Amino acid sequence: MISSVAEQYAIHPQTLRLYEREGLLKPSRSEGNTRLYTDDDLERLEVILHLTRDLGVNLAGVEIILNMREKMGEMQLQIQEFVSTLNRELVARSSRTAPPDDRNSLIPVINARPPASPNNRRR
Repeated sequence: MISSVAEQYAIHPQTLRLYEREGLLKPSRSEGNTRLYTDDDLERLEVILHLTRDLGVNLAGVEIILNMREKMGEMQLQIQEFVSTLNRELVARSSRTAPPDDRNSLIPVINARPPASPNNRRR
């Protein structure tokens, strides 16, 4: 409920309504239209309060910071998935008993030197 959350964090209920109106908080609603704050909502509220109270960030800045945090979290998950896939591939390749084949290399090996012609040889 909005009143208990406002009291817990020493803020006015209108501040919570403002954060919701600005899209910074998105509490779910009960059938009676009462705001229900999850642990994630409260954690996000704590970040908002830290940014505004302790660091002096305005609400536009808070929105940008929160969006960047979300994007960074998504990118971190993508990196973790990539590393996991890469590790699985490395394990699969190292467990093969056949000698390495150049066609299956991650980086193809190419002999870039042209054959020496009789005209180009030094005397």
